Amino acid sequence: MAPLINALQKLALPMRMANPSPSDPPFREEYQSLFEESRGATRLSPILSAADECELPLIDLSRLSGTGGRERADCKSEIARASREWGFFQAVNHGISREILDDMRREQVKAFDQPFKKKSKEAGHLKFSAGCYRWGTPSATCLRQLSWSEAFHVPVTDISSGSNGGSTLSSIMELFARTVSDLSHRIAEVLAEELGHESTFFLEKCLPSTCYLRMNRYPPCPMPSDLFGLMPHTDSDFLTILHQDEVGGLQLVKDGKWIAVKPNPDALIINIGDLFQVWSNDVYKSVEHRVVSNPWAERFSTAYFLCPSYDTVITSCSRPAVYREFSFGEYRKQVQLDVKNLGYKIGLPRFLL
Repeated sequence: MAPLINALQKLALPMRMANPSPSDPPFREEYQSLFEESRGATRLSPILSAADECELPLIDLSRLSGTGGRERADCKSEIARASREWGFFQAVNHGISREILDDMRREQVKAFDQPFKKKSKEAGHLKFSAGCYRWGTPSATCLRQLSWSEAFHVPVTDISSGSNGGSTLSSIMELFARTVSDLSHRIAEVLAEELGHESTFFLEKCLPSTCYLRMNRYPPCPMPSDLFGLMPHTDSDFLTILHQDEVGGLQLVKDGKWIAVKPNPDALIINIGDLFQVWSNDVYKSVEHRVVSNPWAERFSTAYFLCPSYDTVITSCSRPAVYREFSFGEYRKQVQLDVKNLGYKIGLPRFLL
């Protein structure tokens, strides 16, 4: 049966690509020169090497609010250990209801299902601020710098301000952002405590007005061995909390090798960002990760980014410091400059002492 299914899938792909959905971004038209250069060049080896699938550390967060002191301590220790050794972990019993997650996914799919022209013009009827809808990689200078994906990258204030008319999507986005924000602050506090710091830094600096929600869609890709869904990168924030669907694709670097994260429908994925690596003085790791493309299935995910204001100074909590002090605005500016000039992010190595 499996060979028959594979054969049918191979037959279906050219038909799908010959008649792309009107909701798909025009990747081939916009990046035609990159595709032509790729055809004319000597064939490069595929960008994706084989990656073993694994389970991330799985942590039951209900123990943080349990009555047993030992149970809470063990949970905090597991969070810190995963953040040191992996930079990623999965969280279950995280306090975000299945209803919220399912509603978020349903409304997200509806938003991306709009015709491309509606999405790209002030995000259609969603009326998010200019620039919230993004797709591809405008700075790409070769095919391998092109991400085969689209996203709504929305400041949380855009949602809570009611700028999009109080739609069902905005209501569920606001609820999702509020509940995930609470979770992100709980995790940040745990990580600070495990370093011996009773810190109010994150509550004071990472406000709803400075954080972001990003809805992602990865359409079926005609060249999955040559194109990323999302290029390898680290996150330029303190923490990222991700809700993904059952379609695999997320991969991260562990012990110098790429490994594929096995989807868990009951778990949220939490990862350390660049700013927390600096704040922890390299104790917690911001790990490179990517999304591989899929020739058959579209993939959806929603990410919450815990960020400070641009004028917030990021400094290490212990000495001797590994990194020099810098503002978040300075960091973002340097990342954007590198992406524009080089086609990729350099990130923390720019700020080493």
